[in-house]
Amino acid sequence: MTTMQQQWLIPHWPDLPPTVGVLATTRRGGVSTGKYDDGQGSGGLNLGVHVGDELAKVEHNRAIVRGLLPEDPAWLNQVHGTAVVDAAALEAGHVPSADASYCVGKGAVCAVLTADCLPVLFCDVEGKVVAAAHAGWRGLASGVLENTVESMRAAGAGEIMAWLGAAIGPYQFEVGEDVKNVFLLGATDAFAQRAVVAAFTPIAERPGKFRADIYALARSVLHRAGVARVSGGEFCTVSNSARFYSYRRDGITGRQASLIWIK
Repeated sequence: MTTMQQQWLIPHWPDLPPTVGVLATTRRGGVSTGKYDDGQGSGGLNLGVHVGDELAKVEHNRAIVRGLLPEDPAWLNQVHGTAVVDAAALEAGHVPSADASYCVGKGAVCAVLTADCLPVLFCDVEGKVVAAAHAGWRGLASGVLENTVESMRAAGAGEIMAWLGAAIGPYQFEVGEDVKNVFLLGATDAFAQRAVVAAFTPIAERPGKFRADIYALARSVLHRAGVARVSGGEFCTVSNSARFYSYRRDGITGRQASLIWIK
């Protein structure tokens, strides 16, 4: 693995149109220190301004990432909700409270920050519309991915594809029955209900507790939304402390970004 491959996570997305650019950061390659470092005692690439890191270091890290992009990322104030905004319509410096953004044509870089929640990048097959969504379990259950797909279609997207970025893996995501029940309530048919049940594995030694597969839940949601081509979903932020920030693992920690744009 090359230094660039270690520092950046280049999505393996076989159907990605050549007109679309994508990038996912890791915790490596920046200047943050302490709990926000790279996990190896060197500078970390924390991109979150809301996590307690020194603002000057976060701004330095954001400048590093900006050097790889055609525009400044359209950062969001993520609230575990379902709001979707047009990244190209945002005023400079305005950070809206939303958990997804989309863009038609050139002019904006859609971006989400995560540290266990699931980042999902979208584009249509012709590379005319792109989007990025932040899908923690609450947003995922409430419809953030469906809203993103609907916003893209309203903007003229054709067939939509998705890539699932680094998130908490199925062997690390322990939840209670309340979380399972939230997803079951949203499952409107027998097929969806079976998919939800399959995504929650009971923990024998801990009655009422389950290991949840957020990747499987997202694929089920996307399938119901008509998104059949889904790539990614092979990383676990909690298990790989040398590469990813993880809130569940560390508590105080940084954030990595997933970004998409039209070239």
